[in-house]
Amino acid sequence: SGKNLHKSGSSLGAISKRLKVPSSSVQTIVHKYKHYGTTQLSYRSGRRRILCVLSPRDERTLLRKVQINPRTTAKDLVKMLEETGTKVPISTVKRVLYRHNLKGSSARKNPLLQNHHKKQTKVCNCTWDKDHTFWRNVLWSDETKTELFGHNDHRYV
Repeated sequence: SGKNLHKSGSSLGAISKRLKVPSSSVQTIVHKYKHYGTTQLSYRSGRRRILCVLSPRDERTLLRKVQINPRTTAKDLVKMLEETGTKVPISTVKRVLYRHNLKGSSARKNPLLQNHHKKQTKVCNCTWDKDHTFWRNVLWSDETKTELFGHNDHRYV
């Protein structure tokens, strides 16, 4: 092994040629042996990921659903998985999406001007310079705010 060859006084280049391993790998192993006294894998910090919660097929299904409709919520995805017989908490679904770099972001505001909106704007621009007598004959109604797709707040995608 590389450890014994190093103890016998062989150079890193000679060890790498003999074992057919890159010299950087030999250097790393020798450094680890000198520093820690062993070449075994060290313990990792943190809990290991549980692999058996969602199958790779379930993960692909989740990703496909989100790519088809980016506005899907994590709750909807959990319900969809429960219909297939897999019970998973919302946090797991969020973790899977985050691991595949699918993060929620706020959608850009889009005016969604339709043809009748454009015509209305054109009429407003034409009547802008009318005199006082014209505006006396206009019937004024209450102010209303119409919004497409519900609230005009932040929209997460």
